Amino acid sequence: MRKAMWVAAAAGVVLLVAGCGSEGGTDKGGSSSAGSASTGGSGAGGSSDRKLDAAAVTKELTDAATGAGFTQDSSGESVPEALKDCMVSWTADAEKAADPKKSYADTVVTLTGGGWTEGKSVEQMGSQIKSLTKGTWQLQASNHSQGPLKLVMFVATDAGPECQAVMEAENAKHKKS
Repeated sequence: MRKAMWVAAAAGVVLLVAGCGSEGGTDKGGSSSAGSASTGGSGAGGSSDRKLDAAAVTKELTDAATGAGFTQDSSGESVPEALKDCMVSWTADAEKAADPKKSYADTVVTLTGGGWTEGKSVEQMGSQIKSLTKGTWQLQASNHSQGPLKLVMFVATDAGPECQAVMEAENAKHKKS
């Protein structure tokens, strides 16, 4: 189970990082999280004067998710040391939530109310994946609680140039293994 959760997190990061590298985006109007982040960060996310860091993102995710009825699954894999300043992974214990689908929706509503901008959303075979952005941070909120795995996770990555370089180096290391 642990390996499956880490694979899901890694897949989310790969999707986010791959989206960061594309110039522009496929959607007009700023709804593409990849498009807004690839502009260098100056226009991505608006008027926040302070730089959002991993600790602040963790706090926002924790507050939103626990306020919505989730508890954090402590058995999930942690973020690799090299990425700790550039990536946040928060896995909910979906089996302990009274209504994981509602808790997921409430978490997303709280995040958007706190300045995260909702972008692309995909719903397929009972699973939901939503992309949100705030500053240079991109968040992928995944709800797979309707299937046998019962997985709800939030993976955020900083798409700023420093973190992009760290993530590309980390991805390159893992491609060689």
